[in-house]
Amino acid sequence: MNDSTLRITALRARAVLAPMRLPLQTSTGAVSVAPLVLLDLETTAGITGRSYLFAIGQAHLKPLIALVDAMAELLIGDELAPLDIERKLRAKHTLLGVHNLVLFAMSGIDMAAWDALAQSMGQPLVRLLGGVPRPVRAYNSNGLGIMAVRPLARQAEQLVEEGFSAIKLRLGRPDPRDDLAALRAVKKAIGPDVTLMCDFNQALTVNDAILRGRQLDDEGGLYWIEEPTRADDFAGNRRIADALATPVQIGENFMGPEQMAQSLAAQASDYVMPDAQRIGGVTGWMRAAALAQGAGLEMSSHLFPEVSCHLLAVTPTAHWLEFVDWAAPILAEPLTVSGGLVSVPDRPGSGIAWNEEAITRYAA
Repeated sequence: MNDSTLRITALRARAVLAPMRLPLQTSTGAVSVAPLVLLDLETTAGITGRSYLFAIGQAHLKPLIALVDAMAELLIGDELAPLDIERKLRAKHTLLGVHNLVLFAMSGIDMAAWDALAQSMGQPLVRLLGGVPRPVRAYNSNGLGIMAVRPLARQAEQLVEEGFSAIKLRLGRPDPRDDLAALRAVKKAIGPDVTLMCDFNQALTVNDAILRGRQLDDEGGLYWIEEPTRADDFAGNRRIADALATPVQIGENFMGPEQMAQSLAAQASDYVMPDAQRIGGVTGWMRAAALAQGAGLEMSSHLFPEVSCHLLAVTPTAHWLEFVDWAAPILAEPLTVSGGLVSVPDRPGSGIAWNEEAITRYAA
């Protein structure tokens, strides 16, 4: 064994409930705290790779940590080689299935491993992947949930004032007329020069999505309609995309590049937006980026802006970074935004560093 080989010595997972600056109500429910699992991957060189996962619900924190702990037992002593780590964990979990919480855990480990590897080379993650730190176009995805029209319009103005030229509105109210009223109020508040996306969070049937989508087409002013129906109904999403003038965006629920390939083959959407913890971390993202390039589709990110900004900077068809500040309360150096752009950190690794005092305060 080469003593200079960088090896994994420990992998720790901790749970926090990070308070959200702007609580979010969507068609699927409300959230006011972000249930996060923080990963620390320690190595023989004293370098620690870091990442975090979004557990979706608080009930998923313990099982997600248990999965990370079980995977850690398989990796202690192994070389810090993200592709080999992914291959080993995938083989171990083939019969169970590499999706949902299993894939979340694997993705978190992958992101932490790439962070540690980049740190060991004294390079930002983007440089390790062959790119350079540069500003990435972003939209503000904080807040702007399903709420009364007047505070919704005020919040839209606030999100633009935070340095963004694009924001996203959640739709999916039971009465489509209420959605149209919300859209009109937000458009009036932000004016014609701000880009506006909308997200149904899978709230509609295919037929309802076509009906409502045509109403949105008539209103105009939307950059995309996101997840109008069930995310894995690729045939249904294609029907919607074919019927509407406004582009359809899906992808946050792709479980690995394999499912993204199925969506692309079905021509299910006009754009794609993989999620780092569902697509397979850095390793899965790079594979997905090649698929998007081959299909000629613009590719945006979903959540996890700290890592995603590095990834979009090396994505051939890079589109938009979804910016949320959900992890900011427990980060030592949150991302900065200026002129609608997020600056990719030019420091070793992904740039994630913990605020340990805050982690203690928000421990779950």
